[in-house]
Amino acid sequence: MKIEVKKRENESVSSLIYRFTKRVRNSGVLLEAKKRRFKSREQSRIKRRSSAIFRAQKKKEVERSRKLGLL
Repeated sequence: MKIEVKKRENESVSSLIYRFTKRVRNSGVLLEAKKRRFKSREQSRIKRRSSAIFRAQKKKEVERSRKLGLL
């Protein structure tokens, strides 16, 4: 996306830069660039399932520890 800001009559350079920065922030270009910077691959079905099982087991362990008063 192209963002263009033209200098107004009797406008200082600092206010021009401020307007440009504000327009870039509001357009969402930087957010989109930061999102696309590091592309992560989709996890395989097996890996997602195994991590979900691990989380469930860990949750059970924590609950058990709380009931026993260890945490």
